[in-house]
Amino acid sequence: MHAWLKLSAAIDGLSELVGRLMYWLAMVMILIGVYNATVRYLGNFIGRNLSSNAYLEAQWYLFGAMFMLGAAYTLKHNAHVRVDIVYGRLSAKGQAWIELAGTVLFLLPFSIMVLYLSLPWVEFSWKLHEVSPNPGGLARYPIKTVIPIAFALLTLQGISQLIKAVAVLRGQRDSVFESEEEEKIL
Repeated sequence: MHAWLKLSAAIDGLSELVGRLMYWLAMVMILIGVYNATVRYLGNFIGRNLSSNAYLEAQWYLFGAMFMLGAAYTLKHNAHVRVDIVYGRLSAKGQAWIELAGTVLFLLPFSIMVLYLSLPWVEFSWKLHEVSPNPGGLARYPIKTVIPIAFALLTLQGISQLIKAVAVLRGQRDSVFESEEEEKIL
């Protein structure tokens, strides 16, 4: 079990790294939005169009990438929306059973299915060098590539959560989700 927990820790580290990169991606997205709004109003003031659809699309692409690539990080930190009327009242082992069942029955099959089904779609987009139909729009194939990457990361984090749930059930870990002390160590 020790080797599995090391694998889980490595996956958690990857999710943490990607999640922290999303903080910076949010900053870039905000700066692009501020720039675009500023030049749009400045352009109206001086009578020239200084804005571009590329800025708007870049904001949307960054938002989409941030949302999707942050899913594994959000799962790692138990920050997904859940109805925990029953879950919150269960013991750590009861919660581990819920996590195990949810991961095996829902999370992993869905993530693997989306990953599998998105690959041909992304490949087709790359073959076409698909671009936005908007004037001055951006290429679409890079943002479409984020979909399988995001679901691969989510699948990996699901495997990590599965390993931690089994460790809780075997008495080798206190909780599926990290305590604040463990997070500080990472």
